[in-house]
Amino acid sequence: MTLKKLYSFSILIFLTLTGSCQKQTDELHQKLSFTHSIPAYGNSWIVGNPSKNQQVVQQEGIVNWSEETVKIRTYFWVEQTGKLHLGFQGMSKDGQTKLKVTCGNQAKEVFVKNSLVETVDIGVFGINEPGYHWVEFEGIEKQGQTFAEIEAVLIGGEATSGEVYFVKDDFYWGRRGPSVHLGFSVPESAGDVKWFYSEILVPEGEDVIGSYFMANGFGQGYFGIQVNSETERRVLFSVWSPFQTDNPQDIPEEDRIVLLKKGDNVYTGEFGNEGSGGQSFLRYNWKAGTTYRFLLKGEPVGNGSTDFTAWIFAPEEGEWKLIASFRRPKTDTWLKGLYSFLENFSTETGDLSRKAYYFNQWVCNTNSQWTELTKIKFTADATARKNSRLDYAGGVEGGRFFLKNCGFFSDKTPIDSFFERENTDVPPGINFEELP
Repeated sequence: MTLKKLYSFSILIFLTLTGSCQKQTDELHQKLSFTHSIPAYGNSWIVGNPSKNQQVVQQEGIVNWSEETVKIRTYFWVEQTGKLHLGFQGMSKDGQTKLKVTCGNQAKEVFVKNSLVETVDIGVFGINEPGYHWVEFEGIEKQGQTFAEIEAVLIGGEATSGEVYFVKDDFYWGRRGPSVHLGFSVPESAGDVKWFYSEILVPEGEDVIGSYFMANGFGQGYFGIQVNSETERRVLFSVWSPFQTDNPQDIPEEDRIVLLKKGDNVYTGEFGNEGSGGQSFLRYNWKAGTTYRFLLKGEPVGNGSTDFTAWIFAPEEGEWKLIASFRRPKTDTWLKGLYSFLENFSTETGDLSRKAYYFNQWVCNTNSQWTELTKIKFTADATARKNSRLDYAGGVEGGRFFLKNCGFFSDKTPIDSFFERENTDVPPGINFEELP
């Protein structure tokens, strides 16, 4: 080969390599395309350790993250599949941090060196099915006391070409997750409803801290069981005041709920924040996997007031327990607006699913005639309706109604769906005269 030809060949190789490098640079530039910024605070939880959430997941985002054992997941919902471009807005103020980032069945390592908040690119991942997905952050190495701080997770690419959902605002409610309800259809033939009976079974493993499995709801209050902590569970019965306020201290004397009687070891007082009124609860170590029976009575007393009384049947003790009886002023009604619900009242466990079966619902009228309730409308709260959270479900399984929420599962039930279960035709055997 002549010197001239060799020179020309070298130039050709140089131009080819330069073009290849430019092509790789262009492809890399395309990988760093982000269309959605997911606030870390409203959409992130520590895996398997809710007690640490308040320390690490704060309004500023993921901060104070010092332990290698802590893994943090940020959740989002996508309609499309395909390539997902992934990054985050954050920094590492204590020196260089090395993180492991997992999405789906892929994992990448990323170094965070910047001491001021800026975009950190992670890479391209694959989304194989629509629905909920998570990005998991795990600390590998750090030079200072803490790992990287993350304000927001950034996503883009083909997988975000359709609808994308995550919590954008109202972070308190978004972290609690969606509440779900069963609205019972009461036939007109049931007459004036004096008694409302139902049963709940919480499967083992579904009794997550922060859960309220509400059995017997009515137009003026609600009654059910809660998981308050690792060591405390309650039976809760509350009646709203007719005076609309979130501060019970503002209720005029003539509008206050009056306690008529209560059961042994039952606490009674006032509540606020979501309306105000009279509240009662019994600390009771109810068990998952056991069926509990609930009975509510509502009866006008002829002076413009109505009395509401609640009992729970304790299978461990084989008897009905009185929770409380309240008198609500400026109220003249039998039981109406009957419903059940499932909610999570703990922002720290909003990433954990919970489920319960609601069944054997009956009403009894003023003539002591029982009517079985077999038709419901499934509904959900504002958090679900505005698509902040889509992890909600309800309907019929094995002849029983069920409700399920939180946990970022993808098989949601359309809101305002109607369901019907089979009749049992066996009314509850209750001797009202023997109730405590």
